Amino acid sequence: MASSMAAKCKPRLPITIVTGFAGSGKTTLILNLLPQLRAENPGYKLALIKNEIGDLNVDTQLAAAAEMTGSKELLGDCICCTNVGQIGDALATLDTENNPDRIIIETSGSAEPLKLVLEVNRLSKETGRYELDGIVSVIDAENWAGYANTSYTAKLQAKQTDLIVINKWEGLSEREYDVFLDRLGDLDVDTPQTKSDKGWLSKELLFGFDQKMARAWVEKAESGHGHGHDHGKHDHNSEMECLSVTLTSSAADASVDVKKLTSLLQTAPKDEVYRIKAVMYTASTPKNADGSDVNAHQQGRTRYILNWSFGRWAWTHDDLVDDKAPVLRMSIFTAPYESNKWTKRIEGGQYVALTGDGESQLLVKRVQ
Repeated sequence: MASSMAAKCKPRLPITIVTGFAGSGKTTLILNLLPQLRAENPGYKLALIKNEIGDLNVDTQLAAAAEMTGSKELLGDCICCTNVGQIGDALATLDTENNPDRIIIETSGSAEPLKLVLEVNRLSKETGRYELDGIVSVIDAENWAGYANTSYTAKLQAKQTDLIVINKWEGLSEREYDVFLDRLGDLDVDTPQTKSDKGWLSKELLFGFDQKMARAWVEKAESGHGHGHDHGKHDHNSEMECLSVTLTSSAADASVDVKKLTSLLQTAPKDEVYRIKAVMYTASTPKNADGSDVNAHQQGRTRYILNWSFGRWAWTHDDLVDDKAPVLRMSIFTAPYESNKWTKRIEGGQYVALTGDGESQLLVKRVQ
């Protein structure tokens, strides 16, 4: 009980699950996230739990070479079967020894995501420390035909996930890629899909907010250097669009209408809207996706951080106070060609507004 209470005093530790068959490029995708994280958050700590059937920890050595803050290898059996009970010990060890800001669990190719999700959710309720941020399935487009028909696990990995990342597609001809998409469609799943760029995918799509990330994002936006997105080499990535939403008011006690914003969180389709991240001030207590209050003892206007991921969302109370900050600053990451539709919806005022009749200014612009 004491350890559980101690965990509840800490901020939530986000966990991202990355699954996919052997050779699909999961480790490369993960290692490509490190420079993105540290470019915006120097000193940011990412830890890895790696599961592989066998007894050779090659990928953990790769992670160490890339200066991952810590890693744990669960070898010998599939993580969703005999190893699922070891997840709690591995998480606790990494948390105690390395104090990470975020943990990735990379599964073996035969793992069923749902069993792992259930275990992480159980540990979340038991400890009050962990929070499931997302489930990603990586698919090797070049070799998909080799196991798509025969593997029941392939369908589970595609269905029990938030996002399918199509990897190694660059070497296919247009016809070969169309055939791959047809075969992927045979799985009959409605999971959102995106292509990597030679194993690179924006951290904005894979990761939600934690307090360290949110504060760096706000500071970058307020300094006039964009809205917290990755610029430069990978600006050409067209698999995602981003809207920047800012709500301001001259009133010192201005408060976001939580009821209206919650209607956005409840109704945004996951195949159109991938992620919503926000920092806001409100006098009302927002509720998480499971109906729980974020801060039952809130009194007066309070700052909160929002992380919405493919239909799930969680709020985090933030004790930082900045009287000059906007009432709300939000990024909405959409699928390609969806941002214009959502710009009009947000500008219509049905989702983002102040409580009462206070004067406000709403600015919505596409930044990616």
